[in-house]
Amino acid sequence: MAKHNEIGKLGEDLAAKWLRNIDFAILERNYLKKYGEIDIVARETEIIHFIEVKTVSYETKRILEDSVSRGTWRPEENVHFEKQKRLARTIEAWIHENEYYGDWQIDVLTVRVVPREKFASFMMIENVIFE
Repeated sequence: MAKHNEIGKLGEDLAAKWLRNIDFAILERNYLKKYGEIDIVARETEIIHFIEVKTVSYETKRILEDSVSRGTWRPEENVHFEKQKRLARTIEAWIHENEYYGDWQIDVLTVRVVPREKFASFMMIENVIFE
């Protein structure tokens, strides 16, 4: 597995654990269609959350902190227009297949990891609206 795929999987595993710790029920992971994928489908109270996980890794916690303080590259910026279109189509498929008629929203969960130091930080951008 390529290094970036390993980091992505690590981020999704950590994200699922973090979500469970804040009382989300994980319904599905890696819901896949030929045109797109939903990283995590979760329920919080009566709302379904379609969660796109974006992970970035750092060599040390200090480098992570410096990057955050300077506002350099933010993982959520990688949810570009084409990704948004694929995600929207995949969400429509999930809703149809599951005959879901309730409330739902799209969230972006960023995970910043320092694997060597076993450190991770999370930021949830809730109810993202794509233009």
